[in-house]
Amino acid sequence: MTQVTDADITTYAADGVVLIRGLFADHVEALRAGVARNMADPGPYASNNDKPGETGRFFDDYCNWQRIPEFREVIAASDVTQVAGALMQSERVQLFHDHVLVKEPGTSMATPWHQDGPYYFVEGRQTVSFWSPLDAVRDATLRCVAGSHLWPRDVVPTRWVSEAAFFEGDYIPVPDPEAEGMRIVEFEMAPGAAVAVHFRPLHGARGNRSDSRRRAFSLRLVGEDARYVARPGPTAPPFPGHGMEAGQRLRPDWFPVLRPA
Repeated sequence: MTQVTDADITTYAADGVVLIRGLFADHVEALRAGVARNMADPGPYASNNDKPGETGRFFDDYCNWQRIPEFREVIAASDVTQVAGALMQSERVQLFHDHVLVKEPGTSMATPWHQDGPYYFVEGRQTVSFWSPLDAVRDATLRCVAGSHLWPRDVVPTRWVSEAAFFEGDYIPVPDPEAEGMRIVEFEMAPGAAVAVHFRPLHGARGNRSDSRRRAFSLRLVGEDARYVARPGPTAPPFPGHGMEAGQRLRPDWFPVLRPA
């Protein structure tokens, strides 16, 4: 089983991000097959992030685990549930959604700096997202601002192509971490390694100017204290018709409980 040390748990609590080597190492080929299936048959939320002036193709899609068998199999067969529970310090582990992000060779568009949390209709201290490359990465790896999950206010959620605000609210503008001297954590990674990231750290990724693909699979999970929260506008993912009310846990028929408390 994938080992999570006390140092990993401490780092995750302090920085909001930690590297878990080999989390999906035994499942890389299955995830590659799932990504290929996803790209051949995109879901309703798929996007090529076509931005004027940018080169290459930046494909992303989410919420496909129910129709992509390889994703379901990896969720069930990997150690992701146990690792998530250890990092979140939560007995209960519940699936939120999956996300595929592919930057083809020569893709100039960066993944803009953002926090995941403000886009979502769930809040809680016990959250984790696993970002796992299915190709070796150096420059196009995930970049996270350490400790930003502890900021008192969230960063405004924006649309990746237009850069317009997703909705209004009490948010701070998107910072420029490099210009402001923030501590950015990033890792050169082998296929199947995973960066565990809380829902609230500021993060992004450079474009892929190499001659190799950069395929990444991400899985988002929540713990015991996660609750539905209403946002000022449509969330991403939207999950229309969910019927939940503020303060409720995510409905388990839509968001399976992988490990009960």
